[in-house]
Amino acid sequence: MPLDQLQLIALKNFPLVAPGDDLGQLIMSALAGQHLVLEPGDVLVVAQKVLSKAENRFVELGQVEPSARARDLAIEVDKDPRVVELILRESNAVVRHCPGVLIVEHKLGYVMANAGIDASNIECGASGEQRVLLLPEAPDIFADQLRRQVVNIFGVNIGVIVNDSVGRAWRNGTVGLALGAAGLPALQDRRGESDLFGRTLEVTEVALADELASAAAIVQGEGDEGQPVVLVRGLDLAALGPKNYNSAAALLRPRERDLFR
Repeated sequence: MPLDQLQLIALKNFPLVAPGDDLGQLIMSALAGQHLVLEPGDVLVVAQKVLSKAENRFVELGQVEPSARARDLAIEVDKDPRVVELILRESNAVVRHCPGVLIVEHKLGYVMANAGIDASNIECGASGEQRVLLLPEAPDIFADQLRRQVVNIFGVNIGVIVNDSVGRAWRNGTVGLALGAAGLPALQDRRGESDLFGRTLEVTEVALADELASAAAIVQGEGDEGQPVVLVRGLDLAALGPKNYNSAAALLRPRERDLFR
């Protein structure tokens, strides 16, 4: 059945997340506070930053000792050598770099700027030291755990996405991207279906999780909005079929097929 509309509903007044917080319970409380009951086909999109905070992925820069490689590279890209050291630790390889830009392959496979390490909306540590935030340990696993938690509480099948804002090699600006996903076809394979004129689709694969992640990012915002969790309503996940569900890992293009590396 063709999709004719989607709703994007921000969970308002979401509390600041601290290390050790049960993010699933915070989301359940926020839903109850807005009198929202999850329905079959709903998708919860969770900003990676709150997941990273709950996992205590903070690093105080004062505790980082840059390596010689990090110091040399920091000069080339005009960045804090301590941050460059963390980027290298979180990465498999440096893909490209120039003044102001350091593109790497993250340990989880994402190709992105600065290994996703961020200092925006990050409070200083107890000592007043500047901190940065690393990406979550395993976004796909968290997405699956949260989905199972919701199924146990509400008894309905939903999808979960962990998203982040990233740039792209061929366009200016950032868009939302799925770092983790569960309960939906993150990569929807439509090969073999027909177009309007009966021709067989031969190469069409839809990055559904990325599309939903980007839509939710509009509501989440990039500044002081404080709306890290968005409910997406209107999808018919049952029609897509559980056998087609896959994680965000399915969205990673193999290195040998990546023409930008």
